[in-house]
Amino acid sequence: MSAVFKTMEAGFEPMTQARLDQVLAIEASAYDHPWSRGNFADSLRSGYLGQLLCAGDAILGYFVAMKGVDEVHLLNITVAPQCQGQGWGRVLLDALALWARAQGAQWLWLEVRASNLRAQEIYLRYGYRRVGERKGYYPALVGREDAIVMSYKL
Repeated sequence: MSAVFKTMEAGFEPMTQARLDQVLAIEASAYDHPWSRGNFADSLRSGYLGQLLCAGDAILGYFVAMKGVDEVHLLNITVAPQCQGQGWGRVLLDALALWARAQGAQWLWLEVRASNLRAQEIYLRYGYRRVGERKGYYPALVGREDAIVMSYKL
């Protein structure tokens, strides 16, 4: 299935309530502790940026970001599991950086699970730097998991 997406044209569209069922299906397939419908709905209601990367009717990935005074905080970024390893994560990060610059942001910030070494490597290759840690930030199968805080200078 993923090879099909390599030959299709991809583009961005706003995340809307109407597409949340599709987003939630991807979220549930990608994470042990996925965001809930309420997490997404509250983010959209609050005016956070939600963008879908689509090829035809299929969602390849998405991100949700919150603008601050001179920074943007990446709250969620996900590439559909069947589309991973094809460069779509970088496309999402490029779109986020472009939007953040247009907002006048000077920094991008994010948290990533300490156990998510693949994502950390993607962020490091992109140019993010590890700047801190939040103890017990994420729910885990047993107890809580630490988050690695990363930033990117725009």
